[in-house]
Amino acid sequence: MRIDVLSLFPNMFTGVLNESILKRAKEIGKVEYNVINFREYANNKHNTVDDYPYGGGAGMVLKPEPIFNAVESIKAKTSSKPRVILLCPQGEQYTQKKAEELAKEEHLVFICGHYEGYDERIRMHLVTDEISIGDYVLTGGELGAMVIIDSVVRLLPGVLGNEDSPVLDSFSTGLLEHPQYTRPAEFRGMKVPDVLLSGNHQLIEEWRRKQSLKRTLERRPDLLHHYPLSDQDKKWLEEIKAKKHDSNL
Repeated sequence: MRIDVLSLFPNMFTGVLNESILKRAKEIGKVEYNVINFREYANNKHNTVDDYPYGGGAGMVLKPEPIFNAVESIKAKTSSKPRVILLCPQGEQYTQKKAEELAKEEHLVFICGHYEGYDERIRMHLVTDEISIGDYVLTGGELGAMVIIDSVVRLLPGVLGNEDSPVLDSFSTGLLEHPQYTRPAEFRGMKVPDVLLSGNHQLIEEWRRKQSLKRTLERRPDLLHHYPLSDQDKKWLEEIKAKKHDSNL
């Protein structure tokens, strides 16, 4: 996969792309990163990338020329047809499903904005996706781009040591992940559940499934509204709800 990032602050990405899983993915040849300062593509002597909005108003707006020029330059150097992603609070809410979709692409281009917003022609005629990582406002799109890149790159085949890891993550299955434990079996009087020490894999899988359902019900019940529950899932959920009701009496 090739990932190009257009940013006015490219140094923000230096640490993130050169540590942990993102660094490993680059080293084993699964991804190539290119962080580009789109100020270099401005077509005026002062390299200006923003201007006052027509009609008046607060703040400055990113001009179309530098961003169009930068994206067109990227496209001219590759035969792939990239997904061009605009980081924007008006975009669709980012989800694990979207991460899985983007992980199948060969080439992603991220546009990180600043100031009051983008010239609308960028949104209408250049980008393929508008994405928001949450209902809050950041200083710029860099942090959002980092979040998306991290969530996508870890899904590329061979990046994580255990191929089952991304499949079993919270949200990948549609439910929150079950509790995890490791050694020691007892720590400061707190014990690992006996079933996990039993060696009975069927019981362990049942326990994990029940715990996943329980945690989802307690923390993100909205995820259950459209999740395809099996008959056994429904039975376990009823048991969980009954125990919760009894404990509240």
